Amino acid sequence: MAQSFVNKLETRVRAANSLLCVGLDPRTTDAAAARDECFRLIDATHPYAAAFKANSAFYEVFGAKGFEVLLEVMAHVPPNVPVILDAKRGDISDTSWAYARAAFETFNASAITLSPYLGSDGLEPFFQRPERGSFILCKTSNAGADEFQALETNEGPLYETVARHAQKWNTRNNVGLVVGATDPARIASARVAAGDLWILVPGVGAQGGDLEAALRAGVRGDGMGVLINASRSISGAADPAATAMRLRDEINSYRIQTSGGAIVRDPQEQLAQDLVESKCVRFGTFTLKSGQVSPIYLDLRRLVSYPTILRRVARAYARVLGDLEYDRLAGIPYAALPIATAVAMELNTPLVYPRREVKEYGTRALIEGEYAAGETVVVLDDLTTTGETKFEAIEKLESAGLHVRDIVVLIDRGQGAAELLGRQGYALHAVTTLPRLLEIWRASNRVTQEQYGAIRAYLGSG
Repeated sequence: MAQSFVNKLETRVRAANSLLCVGLDPRTTDAAAARDECFRLIDATHPYAAAFKANSAFYEVFGAKGFEVLLEVMAHVPPNVPVILDAKRGDISDTSWAYARAAFETFNASAITLSPYLGSDGLEPFFQRPERGSFILCKTSNAGADEFQALETNEGPLYETVARHAQKWNTRNNVGLVVGATDPARIASARVAAGDLWILVPGVGAQGGDLEAALRAGVRGDGMGVLINASRSISGAADPAATAMRLRDEINSYRIQTSGGAIVRDPQEQLAQDLVESKCVRFGTFTLKSGQVSPIYLDLRRLVSYPTILRRVARAYARVLGDLEYDRLAGIPYAALPIATAVAMELNTPLVYPRREVKEYGTRALIEGEYAAGETVVVLDDLTTTGETKFEAIEKLESAGLHVRDIVVLIDRGQGAAELLGRQGYALHAVTTLPRLLEIWRASNRVTQEQYGAIRAYLGSG
């Protein structure tokens, strides 16, 4: 299954430690010069860029040759860096299908900017591909934007309605907004209306947008959620690489202040922080069901009370699942079912689950959900110790004609599960391991040296 656009974008943001989007808007007299300018800009700035954005108008002006150059420029961006086609499309659905194919197949754009004026049926063709993104024009930075975008409706300003609709359209984790940097108050309003959607913010630099104000208004609590686009201030600089690096670092300085130091570059560190703050992991002395006394207790059922953390957990599963081939997901009752549901929604992928007890009435179904014999499912669970508890669920799934090759868990306690499952022909994949989390907790002083030693000894690694 394809990884969603937002997952790809956030992977790049963490890798580059950047929220900078570099504009590829050549203002030259011919197509060849435009290509050369963009190639130099990409080569110089890609280490500091979370994404690039190419405005199609600056290529279309050169006719057929300009389209050739746009193809070359899009292809020149390194494959791990998303490139947004700034084309502001939006038409009746049949035409939009053709526009979507042009953007995502012909030009191989990672994402595109869209106008919402025609409504959802004109946008749906762009939403169909989870791995391709759509940034919806919400509140633009031009002087005449308020003529329509700020009109009052029964639900507030029109641009806020657009933001709320964009959140509803984001069923495949691939929809964001465009809000100009010249109006930070409107960025803040759009952030409230749109939840945690990514916001593309043009207008910093030559257009006079206030970088600090834009970030304070739009950045999420995790230090992400905003792409700051800069074009002329970088391309017109004597040293574009140095300018891009300075701007990235300035953005990071503000985003750290704005998010209260919550930026965690490594997803493993974010997860380690989330598990402690939600008390899904606690340290002390606990008597387990087996009678053993443990210095650590994991209770991932608590995730249901922390929707923001649950969403991040779902995205972490999605990154692992992006490398696997399957038709459906299968959650193991009971602790893993809320997690599996969140993952299914994140990936827009159907979910089934084996019942622990077969009902003696109704359909008497062994497997809940729709499926067909011969399909492949990935088994999702919350954590694993020895792996033995997975076999009951696998047996039920396989007895219904489903194929199981892979099991994905959030935490592998590192106590032999991978080896046991492997001997039976199943591959275990874990978002993280308890030994890895333990190292992070110790480095961040979330556990004392004494607790660290006790947990290592309990896990058999000390």
